[in-house]
Order: sequence, then C-alpha cells, then structure tokens
Amino acid sequence: MQPASAPLSLGFVRKFLRNGVGVTRFHLFLSVLLSLLLAHSVAGWAQAPESGTNPAATLRFAPAEDWGSLSLAGSQLQAEKPVWGGRAEQPQFTRELLQVKWRQGDPIDLYVIRPKGVAKPPVVLYLYGYPSETDRFRDDGYCIRVTAQGFAAVGFVSALDGHRYHGRPMKEWFVSELQEALGSTVHDVQMILNFLATRDDLDLNEVGMFGEGSGGTIAILAAAADPRIKTIDLLDPWGDWPDWMRDSTIIPENERPNYVRPEFLQKVAELDPVKWLPQLKDRRIRIQQVMDNTTTPKLAKEKIDSAAPTNCIIRRYDDEMGLFEVASGGRIFEWIKDQFRPGSSLRPGGTVVQESQPASHGHEPNRSD
Repeated sequence: MQPASAPLSLGFVRKFLRNGVGVTRFHLFLSVLLSLLLAHSVAGWAQAPESGTNPAATLRFAPAEDWGSLSLAGSQLQAEKPVWGGRAEQPQFTRELLQVKWRQGDPIDLYVIRPKGVAKPPVVLYLYGYPSETDRFRDDGYCIRVTAQGFAAVGFVSALDGHRYHGRPMKEWFVSELQEALGSTVHDVQMILNFLATRDDLDLNEVGMFGEGSGGTIAILAAAADPRIKTIDLLDPWGDWPDWMRDSTIIPENERPNYVRPEFLQKVAELDPVKWLPQLKDRRIRIQQVMDNTTTPKLAKEKIDSAAPTNCIIRRYDDEMGLFEVASGGRIFEWIKDQFRPGSSLRPGGTVVQESQPASHGHEPNRSD
C-alpha cells in the first residue's frame, strides 16, 4: 500500500495553527494565502450585491436545505451541468474527474473509477474521515485495488473538508459545524447517486458504501435516507455524540465546553448513527473498530456496536497493526464486494470478533486502503 500524500490545505493550516506552531513569518504567509483565497472566492462565487446590501453578506450563502434532516425532500438543491475535469486511461481502469455542484460556492471534485472490460459495473462509494483530501483517488495503486473484481469506485470528500473547506473563518471547522458537515454530505450522497443514475455505464441497482471515521457516520445516515444503498462497510465510525464530544481526542480541550452544551448536542441529535443503525435491518453492514484509536472513545464505540442490528458483522482490533494484518493490500475492500455476489444474504447473529495482534513496532500501517 502506498500512503496518501498530504498537500497544503486550509484544513492542514488550521490544524497547524491549532497546535500552537505559529510564528510571525507563518502568520504573514497565512494572511497572504487567505487573502488570495478570499479574493478568488468573491470573484468566483459571489454575485454582485444589490444596492443597499451588505457586501460581506455575499460571502455566506443561505442554506438551500435542512441540515437536520436526512431527506432531500423540501430541499432546493438543483444539480448544475457537471464540469469535465479529464480522464486517465490505465490498463486496469479508467479514472474520470468531474466537478459537480448543487450549492453556491461548493463545487465537489468527484472521481469515477471504472474497471476495464466491464460494461456496467456495480458501484461502491468511498468516503474517508475528517481530515482527508482526494489524493488517494488519483493514486493508480489505490484505483487498481478498489476496481479489482469488476467494481466501479466513486470517491469524494465531505463538506468542510479538503478542497471544500474555504471561505470560512478558521474557528468554523468540521466539528464546530457538525450539523452542516454531516447533514449536507448526506444530501450530497443522494445527489451523487442521482447523477450517477443518469449514466449508462454504471449499475445502480445495488450500491455499496465504504466509510471511515466521519465518513462511516455519513454512510450510516445516507443508508437510512436512501434505500439504493444496500451495503455499508464502516471503519471506526464517529457517533454517540454526548460521549464522543466529551472524550474524543480530536477536539481541542479549550473548545470542548462548546460541544458538550445541551444546545449543541440537540442540534446534532438527529444525526447520531446510534439513532439510525437499528433501523437498517434490511442492509448488509460491517463495523470494524480499532480499539486504541481514541478519535472515537471506547464507550462511544461500544454504544455504536450495541445499536447495530443483528445482521451486522462487528470486528474489533486491539491496534492499527491488528487491522493492517488482515486488511492490507486491498483486502479491506473485499468484504463489501463479496456482498454483491449472487446468493449473498443477510447474515444473522451480530457476532463480535475480537482480533488480537501484537502492537506494531517501527511500522505505521496505512489503515484505509
């Protein structure tokens, strides 16, 4: 496996500053960078303000949807014509980049990766957790692994992450705006499936979705909203918001009081996977938990697993190396593909499998591909 590269992004810069590694020259660089981005944002997105309006108001857009609702019903999202971004032809696959858009100021880079020699391959959506970029979707080795055995892979990033984090003050980030980040991305999944359904080179009769971290949360919510998603494969999904907000190590301690307040928890209560997992009795589900990963605390992991329906397969690993031992080389993607096989059926029991492996020494596994 090849580790994904990490180009400079606003998410990276924000994390850099939040860790206190700021000096005068870096602040100057950041000011210039943000000024350029802001100028580009205004030129590219904002319409000319009407007479008497506040120009600053054009930088924030009125929501065209209810972020607290999983459904697209009642939303004002209308897809624009996709912008073609190019095609890469390789012996094993074809990779397309398109830019899709249904919100002002929020274009989405969408990668559609199809195996060679398959007229209408089944589709698996891939959504990784915050923070993430789109680099892996441009990696040829990754594309070979996700398209192996004749599957199409569709990849993108969540709202308020990667190239979609722009035009916002740095105090507004994925967790502080969790309702927007989750709710809008759940809507994105449905809009993306609507777009893919217009193509004649993909089979959308049965869709799978692989989600890691916050991407796993979104996969659960999207499956609850859209019956086209028949199978979800979840790696360390976030959830159980009261416990998660209290103990997650991704949250800076100086901000934590903001997220344990009843007002904040109430806003995200409808977007808790613990609420929706029990309703997915007719789907194929696997949950994989790395127990020493503290982004999602242990208690939250246990509550997520307990909320899963009995048709869910649950696997727990002591550490990253435990996952690496069974998931490297593209093996992590095999389970979701197996669910498309003729005769595959829901597996009863909800058995928890504990995988104990020795702690890794001097090796950092790539957990996501």
